[in-house]
Amino acid sequence: MTSHVIAGAAEALAVAAELAEAFRAGAARRDAERALPRAELDRLSRSGLLGITVPREHGGADVCARTLAEVFRLLATGDASLAQIPQSHFVYVNVLRRQGTARQRTFFFGEVLAGRRFGNAQSEKGTQHVQDIRTGLSAGPDTSSYLLNGEKHYSTGALFADWIPVLARAEDRDRAGDRADALHPGAPHVAEDHPGALHVAYVPRDAPGVTVVDDWDGMGQRTTASGTVRLVDVVVPADRVVPHHLTFQGPQLHGAVAQLLHAAIDAGLASAALAEAADFVRTKSRPWFESVGDGYGTAAEDPLLIQRFGELSLRVRASDALLAAAADAVDAASAGLTDDTAAEASIAVAAAKVHAATAAVETGSALFEVAGTRAALDGLNLHRYWRDARTHTLHDPVRWKVQHIGRYVLSGTRPPRHGLL
Repeated sequence: MTSHVIAGAAEALAVAAELAEAFRAGAARRDAERALPRAELDRLSRSGLLGITVPREHGGADVCARTLAEVFRLLATGDASLAQIPQSHFVYVNVLRRQGTARQRTFFFGEVLAGRRFGNAQSEKGTQHVQDIRTGLSAGPDTSSYLLNGEKHYSTGALFADWIPVLARAEDRDRAGDRADALHPGAPHVAEDHPGALHVAYVPRDAPGVTVVDDWDGMGQRTTASGTVRLVDVVVPADRVVPHHLTFQGPQLHGAVAQLLHAAIDAGLASAALAEAADFVRTKSRPWFESVGDGYGTAAEDPLLIQRFGELSLRVRASDALLAAAADAVDAASAGLTDDTAAEASIAVAAAKVHAATAAVETGSALFEVAGTRAALDGLNLHRYWRDARTHTLHDPVRWKVQHIGRYVLSGTRPPRHGLL
C-alpha cells in the first residue's frame, strides 16, 4: 500500500475533516448492516493520517496532542466506530516512542509511514480485573525469540491490522539475559528480565499461530470488529518485543494520551448527535400542537425546544473546551515531563473524559426527546449515536476518574500510573 506523508498539523486537520465527511455518508448503512469498513480504513491508511505522530527525525509530522485529539474528534463526527479502530494504533506508536530501541523505531515508524496499521490484543476475559494479563511470553526455540500464548478479547482493529501489538507477561527468566542482549547489545540487563513483567509483542497479523475471530456483537460500535485474538505458540523475535512495564516506572503520559483519544471520540459523538438532532427538527419534525396555538409554526420555533438545544449545545461546547485544555496539558507535560506535569495532564484528561462521556450519552438520548416519535423509527437508525456512546463509554468507568480528580483537588494526591488514566 502506498501512503501519503502528511507534512504538518494544518494538513492533518484538513485531511481528517475531508475523511469525516466522506465516512459520514455511509455510517448509518454500515452500522445497520454491520458492514465492516475495510475500504474506508484503506482510504485512511492511504491518507497519511496514521503516520502523523511519527517523529520528524523518522520522516513524520510529529503533531502535538492538540492536533491529534482534534483529528479523532473530527473522525468521530463522521463515524464513531471507524474512529475507534485507529485509537490503539496511535497508542502503540506511542509505546515505541517511549520504550522502543533505535532499530525498532526505525523499522516500525517506516511501516507506519507506509500506511501499515496497528491493531491491539490487550483485554482478556475471565481474569480478576482488566489489568490481570495472563497471556504469556515464554522461552522460544532459540535465544533470540519468544513463544506467545494466550487469548484476547475486545481486540479493536486486530481484524484489519498489519501488525497486532499483544500485551503479555514474561513467564520465565531462564534466558532473559540473552534476550536482553539481543535487544540491547552490550547494555546492562534491566527490570524487563523478571517474571511477570509486562511487555508488548508486535506480531504480524498473518503470523503462524495467530487467529483473529470476528465475533464482536456489541449493541454499539458495531463495525469496529472488536473480536477475539487467539495466540498459540506464536514465535516472536526478541527485536519485536518492547518492555512496556518500564513505561510506568517514572512520570509518563501513556495513559493520558490513550484516554485523550477516547475523550475525543466521545466529544465527536456528542457533536454529531446534536447536529443530527438539529437537522431533524429543522427539516422533519412537526411542531407540538400547543406551540402552534401559541403562534409558533415550526418545531424549530418552539421555545421549549430552543431551550433544550441551548442546554445540549452547552454540554457539547464544554466537552470540546475541556478536550482542548486536556490536550494542551499533555503537550505542556511532553515539553517538560515531571511527576507534577504528568499528574496535571492525567487529571485534565480525566476531566475531559468524564464530561465528554456524559455529554455523548445524554445527547444521543436527547436526540429522540427533541426530534419526536418519528425519530425512533428503526429504519432511520438514529439510535446508533446513543448505542455507540453507551458502548464506547463503558471502556473504563468515569466514576473512578471523578475520584482521582477529587483527591487531587483536596489533598494534592497524584493519580496512579497506569494506562487507563
